[in-house]
Amino acid sequence: MDYSRRVFLKTGAAAIAMLWCPQYTFSANIRANTHKKTLDFFNIHTRERISACYYNHGEYQAEALTHINHVLRDHRSGEVHPIDKGLLDVLFDLKTDNGIDKPFHVISGYRSETTNTMLANTTSGVAKKSLHTKGRAIDIRVPGIKTKNLRNACIELQAGGVGYYPKSDFVHMDTGSVRCW
Repeated sequence: MDYSRRVFLKTGAAAIAMLWCPQYTFSANIRANTHKKTLDFFNIHTRERISACYYNHGEYQAEALTHINHVLRDHRSGEVHPIDKGLLDVLFDLKTDNGIDKPFHVISGYRSETTNTMLANTTSGVAKKSLHTKGRAIDIRVPGIKTKNLRNACIELQAGGVGYYPKSDFVHMDTGSVRCW
């Protein structure tokens, strides 16, 4: 009797939680059951394009990650660095949750320490300890989507930092703590 009461209460609590926030539960289930994750990028500085399935049936795909790392490299120095898989997953969630079917236009992916220092000394809004230098940040825009709407969609994910740069027409995303500016 006690066992069935416990099961009943747990099941009831789960059902209430699903009714209370069905969108989150539904989208979390979609993500958990995703067998393939593909992202499309266009680097505005190098003019390179890539469409890569970076995750397939529970495994990250090394060759696809290598290609993504190359396209998101520091375009000033040519230095390549691994891009955080968590950042790619956040971009995939952004794409999936918002029906984005165009490539992410990349303003900045990875930045070497040298490039970041130069930008921090000459440009406002560049952090001296930027997550770009660790492959954990990206600056993007999506053709056909207002930057303000893209920012709002990024904030809704609650997956890291989101910066809004309307004059430069891009949104910064990173896998640091949840914050926005």
